[in-house]
Amino acid sequence: MTDAIRDHDIVVYGASGFVGVVTARYLAEHAPAGTRLALGGRSEPRLAAVRDKLGVDWPIVVADAADPEALARLAASTRVVVTTVGPYLKYGKALAQACAEAGTDYVDLTGEVLFARHSIDTNHETATRTGARVVHSCGFDSIPSDLGVHVLAQQVAADGAGRLTDTTMVVTSMKGGVSGGTIDSMRQQLDAVKADRQLRRVAASPYSLSPDRAAEPDLGRQGDVATVRGSDVHPKLRGTLAPFFMASYNTRVVRRSNALNDWSYGRRFRYRELMSVGASPLSPLVANGVKLGFGALVAGMLLPPARFVLDRLLPKPGSGPSEDSQRGGHFTMDFYTTTTTGARYTARFRAKGDPGYAATAVMLGESALALVHNRDDLPPAPGGVLTPATALGDALVNRLRAAGVEITARRL
Repeated sequence: MTDAIRDHDIVVYGASGFVGVVTARYLAEHAPAGTRLALGGRSEPRLAAVRDKLGVDWPIVVADAADPEALARLAASTRVVVTTVGPYLKYGKALAQACAEAGTDYVDLTGEVLFARHSIDTNHETATRTGARVVHSCGFDSIPSDLGVHVLAQQVAADGAGRLTDTTMVVTSMKGGVSGGTIDSMRQQLDAVKADRQLRRVAASPYSLSPDRAAEPDLGRQGDVATVRGSDVHPKLRGTLAPFFMASYNTRVVRRSNALNDWSYGRRFRYRELMSVGASPLSPLVANGVKLGFGALVAGMLLPPARFVLDRLLPKPGSGPSEDSQRGGHFTMDFYTTTTTGARYTARFRAKGDPGYAATAVMLGESALALVHNRDDLPPAPGGVLTPATALGDALVNRLRAAGVEITARRL
């Protein structure tokens, strides 16, 4: 971020949307005194209604996602933009570019491979030059995955136990809903890959977000959609583990972090994500049912007759659970690795709150606050299109721990 004086520290863009309101409320309740916050979006009346609901006197910045000039003015007015406006492939390109050009730090919630790849190709060099930290995926996609591996690798390095090799994240418990925005992002990506063979190849590559695909080690398939015996991950894990529905994105973010850090996790680092479906004798059947269900959902979204039905059954963009439901959610992610010296380690990332809403608001809000209030503690990146681990690192880990999130790592 440049040293130019800005009117605001943080603009929450999309603040009248469901997740935008939740994020703005979190910042209203937890931002340090003196933080200059503003609400951004395309409708001044709706933003004013949010401001009244929150009981704050923040300024309003009006900018339509389809108006590059308005977005450029918004980016130039603030130190950090927090955007919840998706699908990002459809609505997010111009804002990310405006922030890169203005030297403005940027955080979002995207879980879209194609948008992230587009942003890397379009904005990385510009953001490196201007000093902007463009940080995608600062919610449930993909902070738990990225920071979980980050603290795991740090503990291994601190112990002098080598580098990471085969590493698996297991969602051991989770309670929460799937947002309409997530479903809409899936629609946009599937429509894009259906129409373009080159985009299909990008989406399918395990290194689709890598800064240099040719420099990546050839480690073969890494199992984004697989069922695995729990004991193959760790002797104490029982039952069969199912694919995790966000693995195809999270794993690529983690691999980008490794590459951006000059493969500090290890050149033999292989990473996958799974989820527990219980330890009963029926777990193999359930796990394979989950795998088939994912495939059926994707196929259904690609076929017009099934798409017509699914569009009416699945959550709509802008919808979400009640505040009570959000507070009642939670998730726990456990990480297991074997190092190059043969040592075994585990890490845990556990948080309260619905993963896609309440917990995401904490992660997104604290990411923005770290960029404003913890500049001296950030990793020494010059700017660019970065990941949570490479842009925010320990500064965000410490803020999340202070906010009540459990983030730990230890040797087994």
